[in-house]
Amino acid sequence: MRSFGERSRRWPGVLALALVLPLAGCATDSDRPDAAPPSSGSSATSGSTGGGTGTATAAPGTREQLRVDGDVRQYLLHRPSSTPAPSAADGPRPLVVAFHGRGADAAELRAKTRLEKAATARGMLVAFPEGLGHGWGAGTRATRQRPDPELDVRFTEALVEHLVRTERADPERVYVAGFSNGGSMALRVAAERPRLLAGAASVSGQLPTGDAAVEPTGPVPVMVVYGADDPVRPLAGLPSPPPDPEEPILATRSARDTAAAFAAAGGAGEPVTREEEGYDRTVWRLGTGAPGGDRRPDGTVRLLVVEDAGHTWPGSTVPPPEGFGPVSRALDATDTILDFFADPGPGR
Repeated sequence: MRSFGERSRRWPGVLALALVLPLAGCATDSDRPDAAPPSSGSSATSGSTGGGTGTATAAPGTREQLRVDGDVRQYLLHRPSSTPAPSAADGPRPLVVAFHGRGADAAELRAKTRLEKAATARGMLVAFPEGLGHGWGAGTRATRQRPDPELDVRFTEALVEHLVRTERADPERVYVAGFSNGGSMALRVAAERPRLLAGAASVSGQLPTGDAAVEPTGPVPVMVVYGADDPVRPLAGLPSPPPDPEEPILATRSARDTAAAFAAAGGAGEPVTREEEGYDRTVWRLGTGAPGGDRRPDGTVRLLVVEDAGHTWPGSTVPPPEGFGPVSRALDATDTILDFFADPGPGR
């Protein structure tokens, strides 16, 4: 697998874009970003497809800032111990970057998934970035609200590079996950920057299509978790989304076509589907014939279609907004995803 430095040469100008800002100071340009001092708290925001409820409460962690392309971007950072910063004796730590849904925020996703608690038990760093306007540029089409459709991809690259340098995140164990629009954002990063990641997961998110289409470009282990009864963005995709006066809703592929696109980019063979208790599991095994496929000879792409589940995070204890459908208890999506990141192989 390539080193982080080797990968970084594939991202022109990205490393020079990152500049961490003091929370109480003015922004100034610098060649070398420094860690921002911590502050606490965040409030959830009520929203649309992201499922923001306004009831999430802050948990231990720090709020950080990063300047990318002239924008001051914020994120919540959770470390796997109470140590405020890693010591020289600490080894590299896996990193999960988790994207909230549209209309929500980092605190809402943290409350819904309890991701930082499960990751702490595994010694993982977790960063919950905040989307501009409570959303993400998950598609490739420029819009009035998002005139630069590449901005969030570059932000993700810069955030990973910064955390590798300042928090000893392991560049060989970087993962992305997300819900709804955030799930589609995680899939976009996996599709366009497969060498940046060791794995990706999406809950209730699909690949955009049409004039905003995102196409996978290389092998990367991916898990797609989807509710069979999603009333917001159906399992079969949303080829003709309704107009939205605030921000266009992107057309998407089906959940299965999303997973199959990653499988094809990874040189996978025919899938195998099994019925599990409460969900169906389809697995494609990545091949070694695709460029870079030898880096993940045991990786898979997995689609979990969850019965009696809506536009929700399976296993969550946070009630979803009205109209989002039921929350399944057939599996805990958080543990399932982190287990997949740790072992993306064929499994049982």
